[in-house]
Amino acid sequence: MKIYTYPSAPAEKKISSIINRGTGVRKKDLLAVTRIIEDVRKNKDQALIKYTNQFDSPELAIGSIQVTPNEFEAASKHVDRPFLRSLNRAVRQIESFHRQQLCSSWINTKRPGTLLGQMVNPVDAAGIYVPGGMGGETPLVSSVIMGAVPAKVAGVRRTVMTTPPMKNGRVNPHLLVAAKKAGIDAVYKAGSAWAIAALAYGTETIPKVDVIVGPGNIYVAIAKKIVAGTVGIDMIAGPSEILIIADHTATPKFIAADLLSQAEHDPLASSILVTDSADMAKAVAAAVEEQLRGLPRREIARKSLSGFGAIMIVSGLDTAVELANQIAPEHLELQIEDPFAVAGQIRNAGAVFLGDYTPEPIGDYIAGPNHVLPTAGTARFSSALSVDAFIKKTSLIRYSRAAFEREAGDVIRLAEIEGLDAHANSVKIRLPRSRK
Repeated sequence: MKIYTYPSAPAEKKISSIINRGTGVRKKDLLAVTRIIEDVRKNKDQALIKYTNQFDSPELAIGSIQVTPNEFEAASKHVDRPFLRSLNRAVRQIESFHRQQLCSSWINTKRPGTLLGQMVNPVDAAGIYVPGGMGGETPLVSSVIMGAVPAKVAGVRRTVMTTPPMKNGRVNPHLLVAAKKAGIDAVYKAGSAWAIAALAYGTETIPKVDVIVGPGNIYVAIAKKIVAGTVGIDMIAGPSEILIIADHTATPKFIAADLLSQAEHDPLASSILVTDSADMAKAVAAAVEEQLRGLPRREIARKSLSGFGAIMIVSGLDTAVELANQIAPEHLELQIEDPFAVAGQIRNAGAVFLGDYTPEPIGDYIAGPNHVLPTAGTARFSSALSVDAFIKKTSLIRYSRAAFEREAGDVIRLAEIEGLDAHANSVKIRLPRSRK
């Protein structure tokens, strides 16, 4: 990894290239996804199975799109007990965390003659999209539970999952067991943009939903952007990223391992170390090279580190925090002597990991908070996937006659200023002199 001194022109140029990486959409991809979505919207199952046969499972029939009870039963026999133990702990802890996010309906009657409030209700149906992961060979179990658990905690009546089938028309058993444990009501064998379109508009086989969440490739991201407004979505997620702030007390091999944990995701992933110690910078760079040699996905990680990895040496932790807030990373680790002294200064980050023994993968799988996080600087204005993505809030308003007459004049004045005479008349007509 290349070492920079920050601030400097080369460091600023590197940071700019990292922040702006992968944010554009190629016109040909946008056109292709738009055609797919329109095809599924018009032709429903016919289009859905056409794309599924073309890209994923050549022999799959439309009647086999929905996973059957027999398939769920068979899947349960193909996972081992250690997996089940880990899955149970993850679901239990993720559910416990998300239950803290629940909010209640409320009513306020403090102003005489008025009743004001808010009703909190879950959406009726949610769709969880889960990528196939190397043709089903690397099942993304964490994506299942991070999407489904907050939906169930929110009280969503019907939660369904779509995921690309393997070539043989099946779904990886680990995904099906996780779906069952997380409380998903139905699983459909469909992926990419055609799955997003099916969830948004509905087909003969897949009923439409109200909210779609979950990560995916560029086609999935574009599709979610297109259907947003027709349905709710969680976010448009970009490549993964990590920023680590470290001082002289940190352990270089820990930092190196954490940087590589993100670099192995994708050539566009970003891994940044910010430190006030030149010795730490050199030690981490050496540890990264040493660990990189043993990684099965080392070529992906090497491309990521070369393109979007960096080590920044700063004058002090205040500058490190300022830089972190500027970048607004998805994952921010504080591997410093007193992380709690700095945590309160962090304004922009998807999730903050405190201390040497809180590596980012702890949050990916089992700690409890959601791992669907804002990327590409969007942590400046957005948050992790939560129960809030699956609920809606409806206002309640009730005025007595006395309360209405007390405030009517103000409503009339504001409506007339805006040139909305019918609005004003709706109030005037209820006043005593208008009823004579």
